[in-house]
Amino acid sequence: MLNEHPLNEIQKVENEIYRLHRRLESLRKESPAVEVKNYIFHSMNAEVTLRDLFADKSRLLAIHNMGQGCRSCTLWGDGINGFLPALEDQFAVVMLSKDTPDVQRRFANSRGWRFNMISHGGGLYIREQSVLAGQSNMPGIVCYEKRGERIFRKNSSVFGPGDDFCSIWNILSLAGVGLEEWTPQYSYWRRPERLDDGGNNLSL
Repeated sequence: MLNEHPLNEIQKVENEIYRLHRRLESLRKESPAVEVKNYIFHSMNAEVTLRDLFADKSRLLAIHNMGQGCRSCTLWGDGINGFLPALEDQFAVVMLSKDTPDVQRRFANSRGWRFNMISHGGGLYIREQSVLAGQSNMPGIVCYEKRGERIFRKNSSVFGPGDDFCSIWNILSLAGVGLEEWTPQYSYWRRPERLDDGGNNLSL
């Protein structure tokens, strides 16, 4: 007969995590919003303000991405991109990084991302609105609200391996694959030792 105790313990922990998630949801709902400035950013075509990024919505999700040089940020972007249509039913969604708008667009196109890409250039916005105080290039997400012409920061959270914003970590853990056993990559394709097409000019 199989030993059922490990499974029972797993279920207990899963139930406790569920209860904590509901508590966190309640705390976030009750947290006071703090008014912020109408920051200026750069897009491919022009300068835009934080207020502009709301478009016709009253809420904005600002995804803080470290830029094309971060594999983990790229993984989070790949995952959230799949939810984008559902998110945009409720929010305006923007991805912000320090990269220039042209670099952002080329990288987004290479990933198939549909985000509105905006550059903060490492300036005032990210220094004052970082998801972790004192860290000017920390990945995460911030929720803003617009009330008339005024803008308020409602909640924020840091992105990191094992968090709830990237579902792959929970899926990997089901197979016993821990944080130290897998690292995200830009591509999971590996060049074969022998090319069946006979070509010799493969650049990758």
